[in-house]
Amino acid sequence: MAVYEVRNLTKIYRQGAAPANDDLSFDIEQGEIFGLLGPNGAGKTTLVRQLVGLVKPTRGSIRLFGHDIVRSAAAVPRCVAYLAQRPLAVAEVYVSDAIALTGRIRGLGRREAAARARELMGLFGLEPVARRPIMRLSGGQQRLVTLALALIGDLPVLILDEPTNELDPEHRRLVWDLLLERNRRHGTTVVLVTHNVLEAERVIQRVGIINHGRIMALGRVGELKARVDQRVRLELRFSAERGEVPPAARVGETAGGQVLELARGHYAVLVDRAELQAAVARVLDAFGPGRLEDFRIQTPTLEDVYLQLGGGTGLAQQRSA
Repeated sequence: MAVYEVRNLTKIYRQGAAPANDDLSFDIEQGEIFGLLGPNGAGKTTLVRQLVGLVKPTRGSIRLFGHDIVRSAAAVPRCVAYLAQRPLAVAEVYVSDAIALTGRIRGLGRREAAARARELMGLFGLEPVARRPIMRLSGGQQRLVTLALALIGDLPVLILDEPTNELDPEHRRLVWDLLLERNRRHGTTVVLVTHNVLEAERVIQRVGIINHGRIMALGRVGELKARVDQRVRLELRFSAERGEVPPAARVGETAGGQVLELARGHYAVLVDRAELQAAVARVLDAFGPGRLEDFRIQTPTLEDVYLQLGGGTGLAQQRSA
């Protein structure tokens, strides 16, 4: 069953400008974790704001559980919890009050909302700032508050715009674990907008890659990986402290593959799968494990899908920035 049915969705902010979203059509299925990837300015946030009824499309339709939310967005707050970039609507409210109030709005009783708010504050380490206005928190703390606001009330759909921005590694891992648990235990549909492709790969089941306002690729992660370069990637990092750093040409010739210089002494070599074992043996024989600071073997990833199927230089430029 489709939670969202999007058809021919177009958004143009001003006459003569390029569409922010250009004739988008796709479904989001119930119970899946759907990733929306793309560079800055690709149209992701515009799309999400239409999915939650904050922006009306120029043309096209959006159905949420069968309800036309372009005509009436009344179904959205009953079904969808939205994590925006900043909690602007409640920025001056105390942390504990904002979370509990959101729970009350979503149908929880007073005691249940307060208990659930305390539980979420404990989970995210927010107890010390419980009686502090949200606007006076650090960026990372504000992000944790927005996550608590999204999670309270157990709505069937979560739409999260860059949920791990400004979070430390421990809290990023906690967020991904919580999303997986919510999805598996409650069947929650999760729409995830993120630039953190490598981390998101562990939770995303199906992905849409958007660029220039259009969907450039759409499908299950495994299906999209099958469409990109299937060569295995050997990542080699040499340290000058362990001896002379070999030039890129020599590394590529030794491994027998296409070499990419990522940084000084840091190379990626693309090798055919059938030649992988021989390539590894040649690299270790020529340079020895003592000269290598790091050595990794990696099959195609979601990041490769993002870069190769993204349909424009913006993705590559963003990666190199």
